[in-house]
Amino acid sequence: MTSDSTPASDYMGFVGVTTGSSSIMKVFPLWADILGLPTRTLIGHDLPMDATPQQYRALVEQIRDDPHHRGALVTTHKMNVYAAASDLFEELDPFAVSCSEISSIAKRGTLLSGRAKDPITVDLALNDFLPADHFATTGAEVVILGAGGSGTALSWALAERADAPAKVTVTARDDAKLEHLREVHRQHGTRDGLIEYVRTDSVEDAAALVAAAPAGSLIVNATGLGKDHPGSPLPDDVIFPQGAYAWEFNYRGSLEFLHQSRGQEAERGLHVVDGWRYFIHGWSQVVADVFELTLTPEIVEQLAEAAEGVR
Repeated sequence: MTSDSTPASDYMGFVGVTTGSSSIMKVFPLWADILGLPTRTLIGHDLPMDATPQQYRALVEQIRDDPHHRGALVTTHKMNVYAAASDLFEELDPFAVSCSEISSIAKRGTLLSGRAKDPITVDLALNDFLPADHFATTGAEVVILGAGGSGTALSWALAERADAPAKVTVTARDDAKLEHLREVHRQHGTRDGLIEYVRTDSVEDAAALVAAAPAGSLIVNATGLGKDHPGSPLPDDVIFPQGAYAWEFNYRGSLEFLHQSRGQEAERGLHVVDGWRYFIHGWSQVVADVFELTLTPEIVEQLAEAAEGVR
């Protein structure tokens, strides 16, 4: 973890891999002033990608037992936190249970609360750039590259969307993640035939799915490649559908998927979107959960404007 000592006053935590590189370290104090939070201090808790269940449990216990620790946002580790430590939470929301992930750790008196905010935040970010009637008017589909927490959340949000696509293809490199996602949608009651679960053993397999998608389709990098590890789920010679929306969930890192899509932006008429607004919504929703605030769209825009200055 990044900090061997913790402050004697209240603070919020950030559970990730390389938290010190995140813009939130500069943004959080600005947001604290705007929102009137009781602290301007954000402490990073860095865990490796191969952290053990014992490490996750120790961190959740630290958050629970430190009276100055107000709660935390969890990024890359949200599914592992749930798997290793969900029994330490007295309260879990339906999204957390159904998706088997915890992205927001908050305290309610003596109770520890775990929530999965991604289905909400990914939908807010999607609505920022995709027309409300896009799928009905274009016949476009969705290809989500990655069946982890963020990919699962997006597939959930799309299934709930009034303007749902005809088909959502979700890929993964191993069958276990696809089976987990299938079970999430079975429990959720997602209509049969909406989600197609595809194992891709190579970047060429993924590229074939992307190239076959109809014009205007939404192509999403939800793998974490380009942030937690360098690389892209697609090869450099991938052909994006004409007029596609290419959405990179990350906003920092090597961002190979973003560069690939920008390379075809003019030729293929692509709409290229990075993960900045997803970052804004993700953090603002968890800060609101931890400090028990209600955010209006006007406040979110105020937070976004403050964050833009340190991007």
